[in-house]
Amino acid sequence: MSTSDQRWFRRRGELARDGWESVVDATTPGWAHTGIRVADLTDADHLTLDDRGVERILVPLAGSFHVVHRHFPGEWETRLHGRASVFDGPTDVLYLPAGSTAEIRGRGRVAVTEAPTTEAREWQYIPAADTPIELRGAGRSSRQVHNFGTPQTLDAARLIVCEVITPAENWSSYPPHKHDEHVPGHESRLEEIYYFETAPIVGSDAAAETSFGMFSTYSSPAGEIDINAMVHSGDIALVPFGYHGPAVAAPGYDLYYLNVMAGPDPEREWLISDDPAHAWVRDTWTGQSFDERLPYTNDKEGDR
Repeated sequence: MSTSDQRWFRRRGELARDGWESVVDATTPGWAHTGIRVADLTDADHLTLDDRGVERILVPLAGSFHVVHRHFPGEWETRLHGRASVFDGPTDVLYLPAGSTAEIRGRGRVAVTEAPTTEAREWQYIPAADTPIELRGAGRSSRQVHNFGTPQTLDAARLIVCEVITPAENWSSYPPHKHDEHVPGHESRLEEIYYFETAPIVGSDAAAETSFGMFSTYSSPAGEIDINAMVHSGDIALVPFGYHGPAVAAPGYDLYYLNVMAGPDPEREWLISDDPAHAWVRDTWTGQSFDERLPYTNDKEGDR
């Protein structure tokens, strides 16, 4: 990883603040449109969300949580049943609009994705069973996408969120693509956060801390960036501009990432442009089957 881009790739814990393991928000240099908070909780812990100037999606990574949330016209308590790990299929999530405050209690690991906005929407609980599961790519480019926070699923003001599972040896975020120019109908301007987790494949006796994947981002006309990093659980990549991908799951280790996107364009949409040098790869998927290991679900994968 080039020294000049250390601000765009941060190891687990480097962004710790106020009881959170990692925080990305508007105080992060060079960052404006998205945010993420990640924390581990025990039964004795609680975390508060006091900023009313953002909308949020609360995503259980592992474990379950109770959320007390306050916004017009009252107060509610929502249980997030969660899951054993991010590799056990989709989880239920909670969308909280701008103007909300909340308190989180429970046991496990939770992510709070954010986007600054003053536009209010209705709060929404999305059960795991209602999350669209998309199998994307083909062959060794097969991956599983949970679209709980995309425009087709959720009525949010700015925030676009999904999560991706890439089985060991597969490639995702590929071909490399960008979304850093406003070209109506073709490309949208979106900041993007990648939050990573990795794990040994089911049946392996490898230690969890040895698991890893790879991630790359490189320059586009919108700006210079250079990330080529070995990623581990808890690492975060920030993509303000540039072509990003691939994200590669190493042999023996599955790769997960949570994508958080938002931007300044008037429309909330995810429109990308592939790197022209590699766009042809999509054509090679024709006639190939999806990886037979997919989809990953709680019943199929079991406990890790």
